[in-house]
Amino acid sequence: MAAADMRTTRPAVNRGRPWLAGLVAFLVTAFVIIAATLISAPTRGIKIFPLKPYIGEAVGSGRLFVLMGVLLAVLVGLLAAVMISRNWGNQERRQEMMTAYLFLSPYLLITIVFTVGVLLFALYIAFQQYDIFTAPKWVGLANFAKAFKTKDFVQSLVNVLWYALVVTIVQTSLALLLAVQLNSRFGGRNFFRTIFYTPSVTSSVVISMIFWWLYLKTGYLNFGLEKVFGLFGVTWAKVEWLNNPRGLFQLIAIALGGNISSDLWYLRGPSVTWMAIMFQNIFTTIPTFMLMFLAALQDVPSSLYEAASIDGANGRQQFWKITLPMLRPAVLLVVVLSTIGTLQIFDQVKILTGGGPLGTTLTPVYLVYREAIGTQGQIQMGYASAMAFILAIIIFVFTFLQRRFIERGTEQY
Repeated sequence: MAAADMRTTRPAVNRGRPWLAGLVAFLVTAFVIIAATLISAPTRGIKIFPLKPYIGEAVGSGRLFVLMGVLLAVLVGLLAAVMISRNWGNQERRQEMMTAYLFLSPYLLITIVFTVGVLLFALYIAFQQYDIFTAPKWVGLANFAKAFKTKDFVQSLVNVLWYALVVTIVQTSLALLLAVQLNSRFGGRNFFRTIFYTPSVTSSVVISMIFWWLYLKTGYLNFGLEKVFGLFGVTWAKVEWLNNPRGLFQLIAIALGGNISSDLWYLRGPSVTWMAIMFQNIFTTIPTFMLMFLAALQDVPSSLYEAASIDGANGRQQFWKITLPMLRPAVLLVVVLSTIGTLQIFDQVKILTGGGPLGTTLTPVYLVYREAIGTQGQIQMGYASAMAFILAIIIFVFTFLQRRFIERGTEQY
């Protein structure tokens, strides 16, 4: 009886034709990757249809890129063929595999064509001189060297590092404090939660236009400050919030009777305009992170606070000894997301300042946009791609370091 049960529970095996299934898998996989390669190839502005002239243009202009795509297609196709042929003889595994890939196929196609293909294209042209109208020309690491030799890019890195440092620290701290306050019981708690979260559901473009209105020299911010200072008999000098290149350290030096030369722009600190944009970002991003902290606070056992209260711990001690350690995974998430978002800032700069005044609000992503589109001269897609990859490496390094130092010890919670 036991032997009969073992025979009936053995997986059904149907040899079929594994070699044929592997061949089909190879052809389909290779076709998709080669098609994605041709679609992503650096061409000289020619339309995809009709196909014959486009394929000729793709092969002619991006011969090395197409060759790399074909080699990748063969390699991945062989891997797919081996995997399919090995599992094809088992009927249960075959059915599971076919069902899974049928469901995954739309996502995989979109990812291969519009994510992997575009990423490889960007990496390829980062080593090329390419303006989309002429065939790419190999220049090696010249685009990367040019980025570090150009003042605009170096200044954009300094600007965005100031931005990431200030905004990440301030908005993480305020979001945590707001979450702790809104997690306590008081009347109208749900109302305040809704009000505080409202700025996060508004489009960044709309928010930027509202702050542009507030930051005008004749706007409501200067008007309000003028009225407030007037109550104390002090005259408020209207500030051009979006056109003031003076840096924070420069303002401090001026107040102490000194000054920092404009040649030493890297020592002047974030400009008044840059700090105004920082405030806007902090105001609109705090609610999202506050919500993340609120969700994390629900998982902190109330028994810990009860035991701490019995032991005589006050609210401040409970926050530092219980709340903050228990929220370390949430703090890591917020800090990483905030750092990535701040290093990639673009829309506020594009709408409010265009990188000015005097380059004090330039950012790497804005420079990538400017050089790729050619808003201030010739299109330089290769140079733009090189700057994008430099920024990607910087983001990776920051994320790695944050995970290394913040995530340590979170597994015990």
